[in-house]
Amino acid sequence: MESAKIFNLAADIAYSKDAVVSKTIIKKSVGTVTLFAFDAGQGLSQHVAPFDALVQILDGECSFSIEETKYEMALGDCIILPAGKVHAVEALVPFKMLLTMIKAGDFPVSRAE
Repeated sequence: MESAKIFNLAADIAYSKDAVVSKTIIKKSVGTVTLFAFDAGQGLSQHVAPFDALVQILDGECSFSIEETKYEMALGDCIILPAGKVHAVEALVPFKMLLTMIKAGDFPVSRAE
């Protein structure tokens, strides 16, 4: 995606019937930022990620499971998916989310002066 350009996250990805759509916004060695649009009833089966992730709900409602716990989420809700934990998601209605994944490890921090 083009940098230094204003855009609306929820408007920048469209639903597709009976599908999950994804769009990578940023892809760097330290992590990624990806938009997703899930049609109702669609989801991602149980899986494990090697690094922490932040999920932000941009539209609709979904159910996230982390290990044995289910979380019902809606517009404005956020959750942290811990690295190494089994998780899954299911769209209760069409929903959109922003997924920010940060790879584990210590990275040098640069400061603007």
